[in-house]
Amino acid sequence: MKTLIRSVKIVSKNSDLNGQVKDIFVENGNILHIENDINLEADEIIEGKNICVSIGWFDLRVHPKEPGNEYKESFQSMEAAALAGGFSEIALLPNTKPVVQSRESVNYLKRAGEKIKFHPMAAVTLKCEGKDFTEMIDLHQAGAVAFTDGEHPIQNPDIFLKTLQYLSQFGGVLINRPEDSNLTHFGQMHDGIMSTFLGMKGMPQMAEEIMLMRDLKLLEYVLNTPFTELPVDKSILHFSGISSAESVNLIRMGKDIGLPITCDVYAHQLCFTENDLADFNTNFKVNPPFRTQEDLDALWEGLEDGTIDAIASDHNPQDQESKKLEFDMAEFGVIGLETLFAAINTYNEKISLEELIEKITVNPRKILQLPIPSIAVGEKANLTVFSEDEEWVYREKKIISASKNSPFIGKTLRGKAIRVII
Repeated sequence: MKTLIRSVKIVSKNSDLNGQVKDIFVENGNILHIENDINLEADEIIEGKNICVSIGWFDLRVHPKEPGNEYKESFQSMEAAALAGGFSEIALLPNTKPVVQSRESVNYLKRAGEKIKFHPMAAVTLKCEGKDFTEMIDLHQAGAVAFTDGEHPIQNPDIFLKTLQYLSQFGGVLINRPEDSNLTHFGQMHDGIMSTFLGMKGMPQMAEEIMLMRDLKLLEYVLNTPFTELPVDKSILHFSGISSAESVNLIRMGKDIGLPITCDVYAHQLCFTENDLADFNTNFKVNPPFRTQEDLDALWEGLEDGTIDAIASDHNPQDQESKKLEFDMAEFGVIGLETLFAAINTYNEKISLEELIEKITVNPRKILQLPIPSIAVGEKANLTVFSEDEEWVYREKKIISASKNSPFIGKTLRGKAIRVII
């Protein structure tokens, strides 16, 4: 297969080719030429007005529904949605049925991707129940890229502490979404003026912030424990889905004192606030919840100054029976693979395109300690071709995911993936 990409702007912050407009010729998965005006026969020619190319986009947090809940999303529909959204690689949470907690389940997920790469994350505790540990060394050797209980934040501080100590022995990465579930029990949305106005139980910011403070303190303890060895310049602890201004500040202070931490924010959290729930649309029911304008502004500032390392979709398909009912009965979650770049590109007013792309390409791979592709002659192709300025309307009938639970339905977005070459 020979593919020619004509007159494409290269977006790769650390490359000498960054910002240059070139033709790129790919044959049988290898980049053979990057030049001006390539005149070679090709099976496929990709061209368009003001198109760009970067290394393949990487999503740090996807909820696979297969095995167990294929009616919400199959591997096939998830992969198709990822390709439509511009992703060449995605990291999968372990909360399937059964939970990803064995060498066989890790290998099963690794083989499931046909057109893009699936990177399985394995459970920290059996069945993600927060009680007994999985065989993390065995899972690491099988190819698990990180360890997390995924949808279930680790509530037990002793479990969390021992996990950090255990993973430090082989350089594993712990991913935790900070939330004290005792403070969010039965919560439906952000705890604030709007929750009071709508008569719904709130989920306070302090549930996230208290857990963050706890985790940072436990990490400090581990670092001061004799014989603890950590990889140089690598994170051992990654916080997923921070949502408040104080959380950004806590992460910033942790990095300032040299803690080996990273964090991400979900794309939809950068676009909406609690006020968008006024009409009880369950497509806006997410966890962590949409918070205040002050929090949203702080998230963008955290992205701008490097406090927030990556942007993830938290793609969580839910079928109609899980969403089209009373708000307090509906499941949390939105789909986001198809809209991640368009959403952040549309709502972005602070960050350069190069910085934005780095948050969904280089940094996620660094966090998971995976190889970083490059746009260079002789390299294996791992590319996303996209338009920065194409405007389009996200319509429900054109959604590729098997589920349709998106807060962006009907909205005009700017920026669109055109093609993934891997």
